[in-house]
Amino acid sequence: MKHKKQPYRILFVCLGNICRSPSAEAVMKKLVKDAGFASEIEIDSAGILGYHAGEKADSRMRSHAVRRGYKLESISRPVVPADFYDFDLIIGMDDRNIDDLKDKAPDLEAVGKIRKMTDFAENSLYDYVPDPYYGGADGFELVLDLLEDACSGLLKQITASDRDN
Repeated sequence: MKHKKQPYRILFVCLGNICRSPSAEAVMKKLVKDAGFASEIEIDSAGILGYHAGEKADSRMRSHAVRRGYKLESISRPVVPADFYDFDLIIGMDDRNIDDLKDKAPDLEAVGKIRKMTDFAENSLYDYVPDPYYGGADGFELVLDLLEDACSGLLKQITASDRDN
């Protein structure tokens, strides 16, 4: 984490911003708060598409998350051009999200902020976070498993870079 007056800002992105990215936001917020970095790291989420703009996260995703102690409070919104300037790190859930984000990026500096969620995983055999929307309960649980692993790795990485500087 860089020493600067403004908090380090992370944006999680999935297709519609109703399952994976709001879950990543909630998982990361809890990890950041529990680690004592709430004033230093800000977290948000958005979707590639604005189809669900203004909606809460999927009720099934919220239900699975609350059983693990996460409260999905975000309201869906699409990625906007300002996000590429306002956030230090923009994390997509799968290769399609990454490609779409790169297409939306205004310049090469913005492209450099884009990473895939599983890049931060420490234990996962998955190279993307699958969309659980059209599946059953197991899919929502898998998403949470993958996000807990990757968010933990992400927090370690950004806090370790602070200690290294």
